[in-house]
Amino acid sequence: MSMSARTTIDLEQAWDLIQKGITKLKNHLEGLAEEQLSVADNFMLYTTIYNMCTQKPPHNYHQQLYDKYRDSFEEYIVSTVQPALREKHDEFMLRELVKRWASHKIMVRWLSYFFCYLDRYFIVQKSLQPLNAVGLTCFREMVYKETNGKVRDAVISLIDQEREGEQIDRDLLKNVLDIFVEIGMDCYENDFEADMLKNTASYYSQKASKWILEYSYPDYMSKVAECLKREKERVAHYLHFSSEPKLLEKVQHELLSMYANQIFEKEHSGCYSLLTKEEKIEDLPIKPTKEVFLKSSDGDIFAVDYNVALMLESIKHMVESEANSTANSSIPLKVSSKILIKIIEYCHKHAESSDSEDKTSGTDLKVWDAKFVEVDNATLFDLILASNDLNIRSLRDLACQKVGDLILMLHIKDKFHPKEEKEEFLKEIR
Repeated sequence: MSMSARTTIDLEQAWDLIQKGITKLKNHLEGLAEEQLSVADNFMLYTTIYNMCTQKPPHNYHQQLYDKYRDSFEEYIVSTVQPALREKHDEFMLRELVKRWASHKIMVRWLSYFFCYLDRYFIVQKSLQPLNAVGLTCFREMVYKETNGKVRDAVISLIDQEREGEQIDRDLLKNVLDIFVEIGMDCYENDFEADMLKNTASYYSQKASKWILEYSYPDYMSKVAECLKREKERVAHYLHFSSEPKLLEKVQHELLSMYANQIFEKEHSGCYSLLTKEEKIEDLPIKPTKEVFLKSSDGDIFAVDYNVALMLESIKHMVESEANSTANSSIPLKVSSKILIKIIEYCHKHAESSDSEDKTSGTDLKVWDAKFVEVDNATLFDLILASNDLNIRSLRDLACQKVGDLILMLHIKDKFHPKEEKEEFLKEIR
């Protein structure tokens, strides 16, 4: 049939037909109907809207269809989405939000396909919002703005629960925070991240006030390193990557900068007893002919002298058992290859020094130790964590002392350059 002979389509009559197709899609999203839109349904909806847009004036219903496209989302949100979210709270609300966002994106994808002829000409000519943007705007204005405060509080509450050692659904948090990001980074930063960072500062401020009284200097620094590690894991699992430097700065400020004086005033901090524990190495049984195999968290295996491996106090019994075994097996460690190489280097040097009868070896060892900890601050904190887990106290003390020296230097320089020096130090740690 030619265009001139084609029957003119009435707006209201055609819209009733289109609305039935949209209702079918909504019912499927709600789980009310197993049957999806058929190929025939899709073709009918697309061609009907196309024909309505290409009719001669005054029957080319571009503006009316554009408005009804928006109305379809608004009606669905008011009748279905908002009530479903309002009746749920906390984690249940978060799960409902994730479900509603996923359904909304499916609806946008299908309706923007049916109405796509509007995007090709009418929307461009009139400088209107594209169809996808209209769908996003409806969700942002009618769902996100109503729920983001409650969602933010629920997410922050779960983060605090995880900090206290509870198991949480990290995938759920990832999906929720992805909604903030997809709606707009300004929404993530202003509506979630800002309050999350304030809460982080408050949380670690309370922890620091207790830990500074309860722990020795090395133990306190181990707690700091562990906290930094855990916060990095949170970024990797569910926070946006841009949050990492801001998050770590808050932790470092509350745990380190705010307590610089107290850290160095602790009488039994361990800051002044470095290298004294190395004398214990002399008591180790030297069995140079034996080797044990250590396996890093990366899967790499390292052959290590028996007396060197014995310095890893937390696995000493495993080392002794492995050395006497004829089986060709390895001891698994929760330490990366990069850090394990450093630890083996340290233990080998100290075991070697303990065997030496040279009186100058003690002085040389102190010089060597000073060079050994001339590393980036991320590696320094990893050494603290690993040496604490493996109970290599001399290495932990050495690494803690290095961090302490950096903090003290920072604290002194704060009096002269309170901003520039601090930012440089914190940037290096990150």
